[in-house]
Amino acid sequence: MASNSSFDIVSDFDRQELVNALDQTQREIITRYDLKDTNTTLDLGEGTITINTASEFVLDAIHTILQTKAAKRNLSLKIFDYGKIEAASGNRVRQEIKLRKGIDKEIAKQITKIIKDDFKKLQASIQGDAVRVTGKSKDELQEVMQRLKQEDFPVALQFDNYR
Repeated sequence: MASNSSFDIVSDFDRQELVNALDQTQREIITRYDLKDTNTTLDLGEGTITINTASEFVLDAIHTILQTKAAKRNLSLKIFDYGKIEAASGNRVRQEIKLRKGIDKEIAKQITKIIKDDFKKLQASIQGDAVRVTGKSKDELQEVMQRLKQEDFPVALQFDNYR
């Protein structure tokens, strides 16, 4: 009767919501009077977004627009890893934004350490780019979720497969 419950801690994002946020950003750039003549392009790759625009000032404005649109679509701003700003041809600037997906080993070790220190009856194991937490008490599992939400990790955390 005493079966174990579990959940996975992952770092992921909804790609379709990101596509929608980029589309809305592109539309706002085209319609804003201060940005419409900058010939700005936003290119979504497999794991990156490349912004090509007229100047660093315009690039900062685009960051603000993109972050606003992403936040409205419930995307964490922690998925954006801004690269360095490079000079492009024709006095333009280019920046590549890497999209963070998955929990790396160091952060996974921090998460398992917190769980093992604070919750003695639960087990945490690293499984690829996710962390699985198991235990008998569903209440303790929910306490782990609340505890991890209080921490400030450099990646966005989601809790999946709660059983």
